[in-house]
Amino acid sequence: MSILPDFTSIKDIRYGEDPAFDAWLLHFMTANHLENFMDPVKNASPEQLRFMVALDENQVFAPCSDWQFKRLVNPGLESDLLRVYAYVWLKLVKLVKTHVSDRYQRRLILNLCRHKFKHALDSSILIPWRLLKGMITIFLSRSGLDDPYRNRKSVLFSRGKAYVESDFFKRAIESCPYPVPECECLEDMRFELDMIELERIFRLASLPDQWSHNLFTGNFEQYSNMYSHDEVDFGPVRDIFHVNATGLKILYLPDETGGLMADLVLIKSLIRQGHSVILSLREGFCFDDPTFWDKEYDPLLAEALKGAIFISENRISKNALLASLRENSLVVISDGTRERLNLVRCSVTFARAWKESDLILAKGWGNRRRLIGNTHLFTRDVICFYRTLDGKFKLDFKAKSENVRKFSEADITAKSDEIIAEMQQARSDRKAVMFYSAVVGSIPGQVDTAIEVLNTFVGHLRERLDDTYIINPAEHFEEGMDADDLMFMWEKVQRSGFISIWRFQTYADIEKSFELMGKKVPPVWAGKDATYSTGCTKEMHIAQDVQLKHRELQIIGPSANKFLRRREYGVGRFSDVVIEP
Repeated sequence: MSILPDFTSIKDIRYGEDPAFDAWLLHFMTANHLENFMDPVKNASPEQLRFMVALDENQVFAPCSDWQFKRLVNPGLESDLLRVYAYVWLKLVKLVKTHVSDRYQRRLILNLCRHKFKHALDSSILIPWRLLKGMITIFLSRSGLDDPYRNRKSVLFSRGKAYVESDFFKRAIESCPYPVPECECLEDMRFELDMIELERIFRLASLPDQWSHNLFTGNFEQYSNMYSHDEVDFGPVRDIFHVNATGLKILYLPDETGGLMADLVLIKSLIRQGHSVILSLREGFCFDDPTFWDKEYDPLLAEALKGAIFISENRISKNALLASLRENSLVVISDGTRERLNLVRCSVTFARAWKESDLILAKGWGNRRRLIGNTHLFTRDVICFYRTLDGKFKLDFKAKSENVRKFSEADITAKSDEIIAEMQQARSDRKAVMFYSAVVGSIPGQVDTAIEVLNTFVGHLRERLDDTYIINPAEHFEEGMDADDLMFMWEKVQRSGFISIWRFQTYADIEKSFELMGKKVPPVWAGKDATYSTGCTKEMHIAQDVQLKHRELQIIGPSANKFLRRREYGVGRFSDVVIEP
């Protein structure tokens, strides 16, 4: 008898309802190497995943379509799932036979991968592309190659460049629309022309990838026959860009290298319209998919991306990412993976790019399966455009979850400016301005207690200190803000130059707080102070930096040389990453 409950979509699945089913789910996640507690470095924490996916408490997310998830979790190997497994096996075999000339190594790789493949068929629990990624890792490590498709992708890109420079492409982009769009003013006309241009480039950009496996040639008659025959609902695109005429941050997920040059034409059009774009590429080899490092080996690609900012750091901070977007309208990042879009395995940089974006623009059938074919809602609007196997153009839209509130850079800046204005007024009234840094989320399960300790002690200080304006961070939290938002906001406040006294929580402060609350200090709080907090550690570094510019700033509390314990706060959470040994 199956232990699996009936469900219609992956959104219905939750932990905590049946221990036997939960054990099976954990078996599924660990078998696919997707569980955070098993590998917290490579797998996203629940908080990081919520940057991208609108998840309820204990809700399950798997990086595959609903169709594939249902096939994998139900016992037995259905014929349609078997065909997918066969597809990835044939891709692996072709890769090995083409690129490994040594007979011994070729047979070793194929036989080792065959064992992995047979084991996957027996269990029928591995996501096919996770299986393929694992077999490719074996191939790459044994063959010594880092990207066997490097020359192929160079050919694809050069032909893609010829494609966008062809008379066909230029005529398709530049020809005057007929009939002429109706409008009441020039602004309306500009918008209509921008939308016409976008739809044309959507169609054109999705054509080369349709034939990239054949290294598409310079004969564009096949494209001309398929360019504009398919009717699609372009309304969602118009609605999004009509509401946000300028200033959208767009995360762009390309498909294959053949269409990358056309993708860049689309990106330039978006930038011309006043938007900024984050282009996400693969971290390493994934067949025809472009990688972050391809520009190092392809001068044509390097020239096409000239002027863009490349972010190689896989854990960039919110501040640094937004600073890069302010500096340049095109930022290029790696998604941190060597496989189809996998939000569980994506890098922190990718997760933050998703969170800071207003729109996810994804091209290709593979992205469509992971984003539209998965019934979870996401934290941002998603538009997928692609070609079906018979070449028909399609465009799908998935609106972001209504339960998600996005704090934009402008929202957070407005909140910080409000606090800064209060500080400035206090200074004008000849009051001292004190900022109090304290432990909040560093002790797991103690956030509520930490806030009570903080509020109690700040209240005590306000009773004792005359003409002192004290900033209590706990009083400025707003529902929906995560640790990234708060750290971004507080750094603006802290660097304003209006802080007179920066006080860091001591153990004596904590003891006094519990005394005022009429309680004994619990064992979990014994010996704790600001040095135990990653947030406070980062703030100490900021305080020292600010003091260099504002010598009158007084820093009190534990000495600066004791803030050495914490390396990084948990992405999007109010608790720290476990201290490394």
